[in-house]
Amino acid sequence: MSKESKSDSPNKSRPRRHENLPEKLLLAAEEILEENGLEGFSLRAVARRAGATHGAPAHHFGDSSGLLTALAADGYRRLLGVQQARQSTAENTPLAQLTALGLGYVDFAIQHPTLFRLMFSSERPRREDPYFAEASMEVFNLLAEKVMQVSGKNSITEPEFMPSLMASWSMVHGLAELVISGRAEGPLGFIGKSDVEREKVILAVIGKVDHSSE
Repeated sequence: MSKESKSDSPNKSRPRRHENLPEKLLLAAEEILEENGLEGFSLRAVARRAGATHGAPAHHFGDSSGLLTALAADGYRRLLGVQQARQSTAENTPLAQLTALGLGYVDFAIQHPTLFRLMFSSERPRREDPYFAEASMEVFNLLAEKVMQVSGKNSITEPEFMPSLMASWSMVHGLAELVISGRAEGPLGFIGKSDVEREKVILAVIGKVDHSSE
């Protein structure tokens, strides 16, 4: 369940030609992380996979945490792209747009479960890193904007806004974790569902949150 399909692997979906060395190192890092997990992750292994000198990862990223931080930050940029792609095909109503964000969130988790866990569950990325903080806040701010529109709030400082925001995020994130862990696939069959069926599930989850402006 947590294995990514060959067609979606970075080795297949991202050609290596004409890439600079830091990009090659990030691609190699993601491949090794998918194959071996954090336990089998090392800068030397990344350098070998990228066809670089053994000191190249440290030169560009400092240490293994620096490389994993950059990879996780890149993951947030990619997550944002998946969510925005979902939004572009959804109706232009607040609830439909919020539902599209949830769909994109779960889509990304299914496509990149190892990277998803690095971004959200691992302690290895340095969350105070400026690039990581900026990338993760872009995802958070987009969610906050859509929850604000659904709830009719004008500011994140308004009473009851933050509980509504965190409830929406928590429920969709929990669904994503249950799906990629395999715990929800038996009863829910989410991966095998059509886009329309998936949308209904996300809408039902988001609909459990009280977004009222009262």
